[in-house]
Amino acid sequence: MRICFVTGGDLDFYGERQADYRADVVCFSFMALGEVSYEKELKGETSLFEDVALLSKEGQNVVVCGCYSDSRGLRRKSVVVADRGRILGVSDMVNRLDSSDFRPGAGVKIFDTQAGKLGIIVAEDLYFPQVMETISLCGADTAVCIFEELNESLEQVLVRAHAYLYGVPVCLCAHGYAEAADVAGRLAFASPENLCVYEMAREQEYHIVETRRRGFFLHKKNGL
Repeated sequence: MRICFVTGGDLDFYGERQADYRADVVCFSFMALGEVSYEKELKGETSLFEDVALLSKEGQNVVVCGCYSDSRGLRRKSVVVADRGRILGVSDMVNRLDSSDFRPGAGVKIFDTQAGKLGIIVAEDLYFPQVMETISLCGADTAVCIFEELNESLEQVLVRAHAYLYGVPVCLCAHGYAEAADVAGRLAFASPENLCVYEMAREQEYHIVETRRRGFFLHKKNGL
């Protein structure tokens, strides 16, 4: 799967260079769309989601784009996903940190696309292992994290650890940086370029893991 990361530009920036950076999946950081008001989108005053859909139609690919969504004053960090001209949905960050201005959304989402099943990690949800565990258990082929600005090497460590522990390759697109980790926990790709492309191999490896633990006691009937 060929993935293009747009770490320093908006939709038009990529659109003008699309012929040279063809990809199955195109990932944009939060700066690409900025603020998106659902009310204005529904009234037709803005068409930001439509622009994402049109870009995916032009490239006949999948577009994954971060934004700050506003639903009647409730602001969330979100990621919109479009596939070949159709908006598949919007995934919100499900964990709120301390007194952040951004509200939590509901539910981790996996989108079934032409490029495979993409599990979406929104911003600081990367810090919560249960999000990645859910993506793995639900059968995602790839985890895509759209982040803001990286905090030194912390996010790189988490991307590698999540890919190794949960057996799903992880890609991260942030402002000014992109990276990817394979299921062996290796940093397979990293770049500070505004536009960069990575060829990701699909990796699905399963193992039997047995543990002993207390609990789950069942009463037997008739001594059976």
